[in-house]
Amino acid sequence: MASGNTPTLALRSAKGVEVWKPEQQKQQLTFVPDARFTPDQSKSCRAIVYSPDGRFLAWANGSTVQLCRVLADAIVAVASLPRPKACYLRFSPLSSYLMTWEVYTENPQETPKEKPNLFIYRAETGEEVFSIIQKRHQEWQMHWSCDETIAALLVGGEALFYEHGPSGPGFKQVVKRFGSLRNGGLSVAPGPSPPHIGVYMPGTKGAPSMCRLFKYPNLEINQPVASKSFFQADKVDMMWNRKGSGLILMTSTDVDTTGVSYYGKQALHYMTPKGDSCGIQLKAEGPIHDVAWSPKSTEFCVVYGFMPARATLFNLKCDVVYDFEPGNRNSIFYNDFGNLILFGGFGNLPGYIETWDLPRRKKLASFKAPDTTSLEWNPAGDTFLTSTTAPRLRMANGFKVWHYSGALLGEYDWTGELLEVIWQKYPPGTFKEVPISDEKIVGIVSATPVASNQKYIPPGARNSVTVTSSGQIIDMRPPIPGLPPGYRSSVQIKNSKKNKKAASKAAAPAPAGTAKDAGEAGVGETTAPAAAPAPKKQATRKNAKNAADGDLANGNANTKPKSGGSSTNESNNGVQKVSPTGDPNKDKKIKAIQKKLKDIKVLKEKHERGETLVQTQIVKMNSESQLIKELEALKVA
Repeated sequence: MASGNTPTLALRSAKGVEVWKPEQQKQQLTFVPDARFTPDQSKSCRAIVYSPDGRFLAWANGSTVQLCRVLADAIVAVASLPRPKACYLRFSPLSSYLMTWEVYTENPQETPKEKPNLFIYRAETGEEVFSIIQKRHQEWQMHWSCDETIAALLVGGEALFYEHGPSGPGFKQVVKRFGSLRNGGLSVAPGPSPPHIGVYMPGTKGAPSMCRLFKYPNLEINQPVASKSFFQADKVDMMWNRKGSGLILMTSTDVDTTGVSYYGKQALHYMTPKGDSCGIQLKAEGPIHDVAWSPKSTEFCVVYGFMPARATLFNLKCDVVYDFEPGNRNSIFYNDFGNLILFGGFGNLPGYIETWDLPRRKKLASFKAPDTTSLEWNPAGDTFLTSTTAPRLRMANGFKVWHYSGALLGEYDWTGELLEVIWQKYPPGTFKEVPISDEKIVGIVSATPVASNQKYIPPGARNSVTVTSSGQIIDMRPPIPGLPPGYRSSVQIKNSKKNKKAASKAAAPAPAGTAKDAGEAGVGETTAPAAAPAPKKQATRKNAKNAADGDLANGNANTKPKSGGSSTNESNNGVQKVSPTGDPNKDKKIKAIQKKLKDIKVLKEKHERGETLVQTQIVKMNSESQLIKELEALKVA
């Protein structure tokens, strides 16, 4: 880190705006209010921003837009701009201008009823230099070239160009216009002037959508230096690298007609000012979560696919350079030097973070930062900030500072709602690239409570349940809450008596001379008639006896007389039958043991035939004696 340069933090919350500076205390990084800044106690601050070189700080407090100059020994107010409804702020690339935007409204009672809502002020003095009606919400800002000589604004489907060179008229006159951009897009490339201009023109009446690159000031429709057409594009995001030598187009549709994805369909395309264009081929199906250029402008990274998502590094020819291992991630963050890359899993993911050393293609750390809503690298490039902010999360707001090795250096729990936390910016070259080391930095232990892995128990049952070592929850509550254990209602007692009567009736021996007795008597045995048989029963027994005699006469000695289906030959399966005991739980155990014994008999037969048994089947066979003992114990009981 350069001497004398310590990045500060600007905080926007429900309490107002504050500036804090870090202080190193032993192994912990603490933050204290910066004495150079007087806190703004406004309760409705909507936006806060540092200029790209860190010389200015601006915020909207609900009544005015405050513009301050950041000096080494003081933070001095420059101007108080009368923009009470401003909700977006942005500086130009060289910090010469401040842009403010507020929601467009019309008041029929006023004249004129339409008033400008986009304003541009000179940062050095706070002087208003430009205003216009800008109804667009997504691309409201002015697009600048790196040296601020060209400014472009997309208004009402038309791109307006202004020149700020030594001989340019500035904002007083529109020098170039480019139409046919309704619902389209505009992007000015960084890099040397004159810049390249990228425009997106949506397709109409079945024609494909198109993205074209022009070299300013040649903006005629037939003078593009590169062109790329594609179908299925409701929206296009244009992403330049820092040198302006490559442009990535991410096309997306709101509805996927194939029904594969609920979130629509996405695709990536690549263009260069030299006229090259191609599609970026990904190795997996699924959504494209994030795309980011390396600050070195030599490669870019894409996170895509269903979870666990893939991350792939591409060069300027769209060839795969490196495939990172799949993981739960949906965002990419490069540090300012491009030697470290961070993958994050936020939003619907629980805050997974991975840091990688890009030159060595080596993972340095993997950890979790739960409830993270925003992440930003320190301009020094060796630490980063994670924060939990409202309105995404209104509880447990605060921020933490981490080392790239995964060590927690400092944390602060905010009381109330924290809305935004940002690092102070610095001009390029202020800090030197920090060499990456595998050494683990010793950090602090987070005071944030860790979510318990114990199973959830409802509040009403927390004093009436027992959790075993295996995690099983045993309910110890009585059948009726509020009554002592063992208590049963009159309905439960009545049902219990009915069950006992039914069980005893089923266990009673059948009268002699029934079909069951005939079946158990065997073939050729005479069954004694009942004392007072009904005529129908006598006929049934007689028919059964005649059928048995006929079978013997025909030589079917093994034929068994048919019964009414109410009995089974106990010796047929070799399993001893036990009559019901009257206790439903005990009867259930007896049936289970009998089923196991029957299965064991089948396994024995397979074993005798020479079939190979698996280990679990052998263990089951060896448990036969134990099962028989349990069955006898149940009979005795």
